[in-house]
Amino acid sequence: MLRRLALTAVVSLAALSAAGPAATAASGPLPLPLPLPLPHGDDGRTRLTVTVSGSGDPAADGVFELECGPTGGSHPVAQRACDRLEELTDEGAAPFAPVPRDAMCTQQFGGPATARVAGTWRGRSIDTVFARGNGCEISRWNNLRPVLPSVR
Repeated sequence: MLRRLALTAVVSLAALSAAGPAATAASGPLPLPLPLPLPHGDDGRTRLTVTVSGSGDPAADGVFELECGPTGGSHPVAQRACDRLEELTDEGAAPFAPVPRDAMCTQQFGGPATARVAGTWRGRSIDTVFARGNGCEISRWNNLRPVLPSVR
């Protein structure tokens, strides 16, 4: 049964692969996609909700709003956090990107702290989680300080 399914999948893939170029050649190249407009009211500013737990510091745990351009929100060090995000942007960094799956990370535990960052960063939708379960994750967290708090 499994062999029959595998054979059917291979034959179907081969048929689709052969039909794709022929259909494109007959009809001409496909048009390029148009860029999607930004949602109305999104001016590229940064508006993030930072939720921190398990940091070991009751003042650092909680839900904080961060706005940049102009700076505002309930984040305890909003201006410094916005400055750090601007530095990372100038460096061409992707501060909210996950650790690559093939990264070689030291096996060390940085504590139980977790953080979720959701919202808009420079007009881009962000929803990511930070932890401190290995060297790569610790580095990712530390790189985003003071958006994320220092932990014990």
